[in-house]
Amino acid sequence: MQRQQEITAWIESLYPARAFTLMPASADASFRRYFRATFADGETLIVMDAPPSHEDCKPWLHVQQLFAAAGVHVPQVLAQDLVRGYLLLSDLGNQTYLPSLTVESAPALYGDALDALIELQAASQPGRLPEYDEPLLRRELMLFPEWYLGKHMGVTLDDKQQRMLETIFQRILTVNLAEPRVYVHRDYHARNLMVANPNPGVIDFQDAVYGPMSYDLVSLFKDAYISWDEEIVIDWLVRYWEKARKRGLPIRDDFGDFYRDYEWMGVQRHLKVLGIFARLYHRDGKDGYLKDMPLVLDYLRRTCARYDGLLPLLRLIDKVHDTDVKTGMTF
Repeated sequence: MQRQQEITAWIESLYPARAFTLMPASADASFRRYFRATFADGETLIVMDAPPSHEDCKPWLHVQQLFAAAGVHVPQVLAQDLVRGYLLLSDLGNQTYLPSLTVESAPALYGDALDALIELQAASQPGRLPEYDEPLLRRELMLFPEWYLGKHMGVTLDDKQQRMLETIFQRILTVNLAEPRVYVHRDYHARNLMVANPNPGVIDFQDAVYGPMSYDLVSLFKDAYISWDEEIVIDWLVRYWEKARKRGLPIRDDFGDFYRDYEWMGVQRHLKVLGIFARLYHRDGKDGYLKDMPLVLDYLRRTCARYDGLLPLLRLIDKVHDTDVKTGMTF
């Protein structure tokens, strides 16, 4: 309440002659909150509330500048108070892709999202964003045994299982790290893409990195919140691959090699996401993501079943969930 009062006073100081109302707009998995200021003439602006004790606005501002320079439609920064952790932003609206996606609308919406992603990737330069390197990718993978298997499923791996998992992790990382590298949004999915003009509006990009080219495609098409038939997704990926080649991006010459990269990148992301969803529940008391775990698990199982090098991971998952069924444990 105190921060909301501070925000109100801050906006009043910026626009002393304009009446407005301030209402919650959204929150995310971090400590950031968003408010929408609606003025009497109908104009709306967004305030990001990022408490400095928990969040740092500087990475968001840095990525915003990079993405805007690449031609990506991101919020404009109208005012900032970094000491208190407030940013005043242009409003991209309140309609995300998620409720807007239907069989009829998906081709056009995803087409716009892919065009924007290609422009972002084409602007990529090394050294401008943190590296999505082996230590970071590995830390993300370790969320799976610690939070999903250990905390959520109550499973303690024996020495043999730990060695197997380490072998699988190294295989995954070898494929991930061999990919061409570009700017990576890192959460390029239906909840972070806004139906806007120009389309899409892109939000929640503060964790962007320089890393594997297929990562944002995994976020988009192996989305934890909506799924599509694999045949349709392959068609969309082919269209992306063809456009990326014409744009001169450093993409694989062979679509099969590109698709394998995409699949194995998906395994890394799904293991991480399961760990994050479990951590959000057990550490942070946020249970809203539990309902999304089965879809993520299904993506993971399907991919592991297609590659011999991932079959031991599939057997471990099946064993854990077979035990889960017998004990009645929920996940």
